[in-house]
Amino acid sequence: MEWQAWFTIAVVAVLFVAMVKEWGSPDVVLVAGAMACTVAGIITPKEAFAGFANEAMLTVAGLFVVVAAMRETGALDTLGARILGKAKTAEAALLRMGVSLNTVLAFLNNTAVVAMMLPIVTDWCRKNRVSPSRLLIPLSYFAILRGMCTLIGTSTNLVVSGLMAQTAASHPEQAVKAALHPVGLLEITPLGLACVAAGTLYLVFAVRKLLPDRKDLIEQYGESAREYLVNVVVQPGCRLIEKTVEEGGLRHLPGLFLIEIVRDGQSIAPVAPDEVLRANDFLTFTGVVGSIADLERIPGLVPVGDEAYEAQAHQRTRRRLTEAVISKTSPLVGKTIREADFRAVYNAAVVAVHRGGTRLTGRVGDIVLHVGDTLLLQAGSHFARAHRNNPDFVLVSRLDARPVRHERAPLALSILVAMVACMVLSDYLKLSIAVVVTIAAVAVVASRCISAPAARESVDWETLISIAASFGIGAALDKSGAAKLIAEAVVGMAGGWGPIAVLGAIYFLTLLFTELLTNNAAAALMFPLAVAVALQLGVSPRPFAFAIMFAASLAFAIPIGYQTHMMVYGPGGYRFGDFIRIGLPLNLLLWIVCVALIPLLWPFTP
Repeated sequence: MEWQAWFTIAVVAVLFVAMVKEWGSPDVVLVAGAMACTVAGIITPKEAFAGFANEAMLTVAGLFVVVAAMRETGALDTLGARILGKAKTAEAALLRMGVSLNTVLAFLNNTAVVAMMLPIVTDWCRKNRVSPSRLLIPLSYFAILRGMCTLIGTSTNLVVSGLMAQTAASHPEQAVKAALHPVGLLEITPLGLACVAAGTLYLVFAVRKLLPDRKDLIEQYGESAREYLVNVVVQPGCRLIEKTVEEGGLRHLPGLFLIEIVRDGQSIAPVAPDEVLRANDFLTFTGVVGSIADLERIPGLVPVGDEAYEAQAHQRTRRRLTEAVISKTSPLVGKTIREADFRAVYNAAVVAVHRGGTRLTGRVGDIVLHVGDTLLLQAGSHFARAHRNNPDFVLVSRLDARPVRHERAPLALSILVAMVACMVLSDYLKLSIAVVVTIAAVAVVASRCISAPAARESVDWETLISIAASFGIGAALDKSGAAKLIAEAVVGMAGGWGPIAVLGAIYFLTLLFTELLTNNAAAALMFPLAVAVALQLGVSPRPFAFAIMFAASLAFAIPIGYQTHMMVYGPGGYRFGDFIRIGLPLNLLLWIVCVALIPLLWPFTP
């Protein structure tokens, strides 16, 4: 091998060790590797940065915006309630997640599935006090397995199908033209379902002890968070009406406790879990900011800190949650919120009140304010800046939580449905999936389902940079010749053992290159080699093409091998070794399943 190949292999080895040892975040490590290959002259700057214009990365970026719009309108909560249902344990959620991904979301691209399910699963984990690390790797794995059930389930399937059609059109041998005829939409479904069955059994039963159990930031700091008193009213038409407190999910919000229900002037306390909610019920909770924000995500459940709050509810989508601590010189001290006429003076509505060391009770509007009380406010976007130096407050800080745009939920869902339909029909519409997703992202911003600043904030740049940089590493392995030389050597050694052994070798090599390069790059690299080997053996190249199709997607051991792994890497708090420990056995299991079944479904005979 030339020195370029050895250098590239050395760089990949260093990257592997750096990610296992967690010497830096994945995006920094991968960018450093791509730059090392660029400085060495193995790839050009254009090739190093080509990943930043790659359709896969742009698709993920657009999906972040679309999913954020679903969250901002509350539509994502509706989907989550249907998909995860009443699951209370990680095992139950795992089963429901596996079923939903293979039924409700069966024809959606796997990257889109993970982008949409990621916030649903993390919200469920927080509410049920389950570490996201117990479910997010299975989410990525389930989505990849499900993507192999139809031709449009993943872009790699379409890439291999295109390579087959291109080779059939240009190859001089009639046997190759006949063997590489177009792939049907459901032709891979039998093998895909076998992989789904094997993978699901592994994930549900064998992986329980392998998954890490790491606490996320909300759980780590939840105990020290400020506890507020908040009042809400159940408006007519709210979905909680005629449901019990437990059925409505009001007992499972973390860090939130329902103290009292006031109905027709009568107090109900303590509140039993089977208490049925009625219209105009006045509920009093004590809890942390995050859970108070969750209350606002329930349509028809409106905080009523002061009398004007409910009347101004239609303006809340333009407001932000802000905390303000009362100073000792504040004119608010010794007055109730109602007496202080807080809204008129400060143009902000008091949602909740916190007093250190004391659990407050009663109506928020009737609380006599003390020095040091912290008020949770619904205020305009400029409130924090305008009152930062106001002597009435010791500290004013804006929070990230935003009111939910419930009235936009039907529109957001309509855009999502249209996006999914266009993704399914992308070949007929002559539109790439990246274009479809980008149009959907523009649509949710233009229709005000999400604001432009919120859309920009929703993009996970670490994930995108990691995906983009991985393309540069793949280009270096390809261009240096390291990948091709390794492939030819391994296939050459297996040639004397017959077609099945060669099929297994090609599957294994494609899998290896998928882990180290990217799925599409691995498929493009291995496909011509597989056709050449099939012709040398005198067998049909079709089974080898499907071996490449499956091996180029069913890669689970290294997070950089597939974009969905990178999407769950950070939110799950995972380490590089978690994927190796969980994914390597699954790789081997599916290798056996595919090598055993491919010759039965697509015989070697020309």
